[in-house]
Amino acid sequence: MTWKLDTAHSAIEFSVRHMMVSTVKGNFKDFSAELELDPDDLTRSSVKAVIQVASIDTREPQRNAHLVSADFFETEKYPEMVFQSSRVESAGGDRYRVVGDLTIKGTTRSITLDVTFLGLQTSPYGVKAAGFEAAAKISRQDFGLTWNVALETGGVLVGDEVKISVDAEANLVVEEPAAANS
Repeated sequence: MTWKLDTAHSAIEFSVRHMMVSTVKGNFKDFSAELELDPDDLTRSSVKAVIQVASIDTREPQRNAHLVSADFFETEKYPEMVFQSSRVESAGGDRYRVVGDLTIKGTTRSITLDVTFLGLQTSPYGVKAAGFEAAAKISRQDFGLTWNVALETGGVLVGDEVKISVDAEANLVVEEPAAANS
């Protein structure tokens, strides 16, 4: 069954160390995902997510502008970030590992998302919804995001490890019946 991400009830967020002493958090405002979901056996499911990188928001306009520049994401050349799952593994109970390819700035690497299935529900409007939380850690340098500045007292301005957090609600796509020929 095909399910589409309900972006009004979903979020894709990240965090990275700044100057070795604090953490900067941000999110992407423009994204989509389609899931082939088997509610009876989630290991037979798949997901493809697409993020419009220029929609990045770290609550600081100058930093956002720097992140979309050639120093980081180079969004004019690489406007999208894409995750395509290759397999879903049970991790016990409502926990899963979703393994797949993440492409950032033209570089593709395999990553694993640790996912918790939050359940199925039907809205008061009859819409079937599924909920998930997911988390992963990646090295930004693995994806060619290598810009940095050495600090006088040691360390660097921007940490390498990026923590990713996803809250997702997906809705079942209901196919309209084909019109009968008269």
